[in-house]
Amino acid sequence: MPALLRPLTLAVLLAMLGIVAAASPLTMRVPDGSSPSLGDTSTGDISLRYVALGDSYTAAPLVPPMSMAGGCLRSERNYPSLVAAALPGVRLADRSCSQADSSHLSSPQDTGRAVVPPQLDAVGPDTDLVTLAMGGNDFDLFGNLMGHCTALRDRDPAGRPCRDAAQQPGGGDVYLEVLPRIRTHLVSAVREIRRRAPDAEVIVVGYPQIVPAHSRCAALPFAAGDVAYARMVNRRLVTTVEEAARRAHATYVDVWKATAGHDICADDPWINGARTVFEKALAYHPFAAEQEAVAELVLAEL
Repeated sequence: MPALLRPLTLAVLLAMLGIVAAASPLTMRVPDGSSPSLGDTSTGDISLRYVALGDSYTAAPLVPPMSMAGGCLRSERNYPSLVAAALPGVRLADRSCSQADSSHLSSPQDTGRAVVPPQLDAVGPDTDLVTLAMGGNDFDLFGNLMGHCTALRDRDPAGRPCRDAAQQPGGGDVYLEVLPRIRTHLVSAVREIRRRAPDAEVIVVGYPQIVPAHSRCAALPFAAGDVAYARMVNRRLVTTVEEAARRAHATYVDVWKATAGHDICADDPWINGARTVFEKALAYHPFAAEQEAVAELVLAEL
C-alpha cells in the first residue's frame, strides 16, 4: 500500500495547538450539575461504568471544547461524552485517541506528545458498557484513501488514478484486500473485551458516509473517476465493521444509514472536507452534528 500521506499530521497539529496544552482535563457532566474529573476514584452514586474505545471518529478532534488528552485531541463533546451526560450515574472512561488503530487496544500509542496506555487497560470486571469504534486506521486504510488518493488527482483529473494505483499486478486491490484482516481484528477485540468484562454490554459503532454517492466538490479533491471508487471503499469498510459485530454477537450501531445526505459534499455536511477548520473539525473528520447523531443512536440502543 502506498505510504501514508495525511493532509495535516498530528505532530504539526500538536505544535499549532501548543497553547491549548494547559486546558482543563476532560470532565463529565452529571445530573446534579457537578463535573467530577475522570480521575476521581470516589464511587458516589455511580451506577454504570462506561468505557469508550476508538479512533479519531470517536475522539472528534477540534470539535469544541477540546482536551489535548495526552495528544489524543479528544473533544469534550464527542459522542461518548454526550452519552455519559445523558445517562444518570455514569462514570465515563474515554480512551478514544486520534490516529489509533486496533493494535492500540492492547499496545501503547505514541501520539507525539505522550505515550498513552493501551485502551483496553480501562476495561475490567466492573465495566458495564463498552463502545468500540475502530478499524479505519488499520493498515493506514483511511489515511491512504483520503491522503494519497487525493494527492493523485492532478495526475489524471478526469480519470481514476487512485483506483488504478490500488490494483495489484497479480490481481486484487490494496484497499479491499485488508478488510478481512480488519474484521478479524475487531472480532478479536470484542472477545477480549468480553474476557475482561464478562457482564458488560458491548456496542460496536460503525463509520459514517464520508464520500458522496454521485457528486463531487472542492472539499473532496478526488479525480472524477475516483469518487465512486472511494465511496465503495468507504462502504466496504462500514460493512466490514458491521460483519465483525455480527460475528462477535455484539450490538451494532449503523452510523452509515443515519448520515445519509450528510457526506462531505452535502448541503449539510457532518464530515469536514480537505481543509482543517479550527474550533470545528480536523480535515476529513466529524463535525459536532455527527457526534450528536451518533450519541443519539447509542442511547437508542441502551
